[in-house]
Amino acid sequence: MSDIPSMKAITEVVPKHCFARKTSTSLAYLLQTVAIQAVIVAIGLAIPFTQAMIPVWILYAFISGTTAMGFWVIAHECGHGAFSDNRTLQTVIGYLLHSFLLVPYFSWQRTHSIHHRFTNHITDGETHVPIVVDGNGISEKVGGENELALSTALGKTIYGLMQLLLHLGFGWPAYLLTGSTGGPKYGTSNHFWPREPFSTKLWPSNWVKKVWISDLGIALVLVGLFISGLKYGITPLIAMYLGPLLVVNCWLVIYTWLHHTDTDVPHLSNSDFSFMRGAFLSIDRPYGKVLNFLHHQIGSSHVIHHIFPTIPHYHAREATIAIKKAFPKAYLFNPVPIHKALWNIACNCIAVEAEKNDGRYIWQNSYIN
Repeated sequence: MSDIPSMKAITEVVPKHCFARKTSTSLAYLLQTVAIQAVIVAIGLAIPFTQAMIPVWILYAFISGTTAMGFWVIAHECGHGAFSDNRTLQTVIGYLLHSFLLVPYFSWQRTHSIHHRFTNHITDGETHVPIVVDGNGISEKVGGENELALSTALGKTIYGLMQLLLHLGFGWPAYLLTGSTGGPKYGTSNHFWPREPFSTKLWPSNWVKKVWISDLGIALVLVGLFISGLKYGITPLIAMYLGPLLVVNCWLVIYTWLHHTDTDVPHLSNSDFSFMRGAFLSIDRPYGKVLNFLHHQIGSSHVIHHIFPTIPHYHAREATIAIKKAFPKAYLFNPVPIHKALWNIACNCIAVEAEKNDGRYIWQNSYIN
């Protein structure tokens, strides 16, 4: 804990202009993403919707979903108040972008704020909270010992492939529908239905209405997609929208998974947790110039984002350099290439176990060499 700087200390080293939001600059980055996506869509419309072109459409889904992730990041900034000081404009843009990507904007805004407040908290954390070996089922998620046994039985390769499929293929919808990977404090939640039979702990009374408003945006987009499917056919709808959307969802899981999980990064009990310590347990990673350009630096400036989520992305790199220089013992950066890091985490971050006489939970694996 003594390695973690105070908020005041960080504020003093981050240049003051990094905290400033310029609506015109934010809109310029939004238009940049719109222009890139327009070019990609134009290319897609020139590809025949035939069975022989399925491999090309798979490639298109990967490219289009990768570029469209830029919209998700901008909507994410709107949800944090990092896009503009004009709150109405910011909310409208975030709501429209996330609704188009089938993300319930206000529901996600609420749960994501909890994720930020309790990053790597073993009980109150809201995403990628691990199961615990001999967990008590109250402040700890149970099943860690069973998961270790399963990984041993399957072997490293099969278990790692299974985790990649589950996380990248089903992780995001599972989280929206059931609160999967959330902490034990909140129970089985649903981002679309803030009432029983799901847990209501995430939705104080003032948020229930916002969940319904989020649902309205999703419903309107689904109606639009249904009408488009009737008019143009299901094949173009899958090729132009659904395929890229699945890739967007994969990128979203990759970012949240990689930036809060690594074999040597602990989770914390309430006695050992503080907001600043949780924020400094976020991990920056090297995504390269192309992905950083398309995704507005979200992966290479994640630590500062967790400390000051209202800093806009176009100031995040400068702010990151500042905290890296000032607090080298606290700042976490893993230079391992993304694909290798993803495989390492899928294989080896299986369950955590509480350290004796400590408030930290450490990742375990039990493969037979």
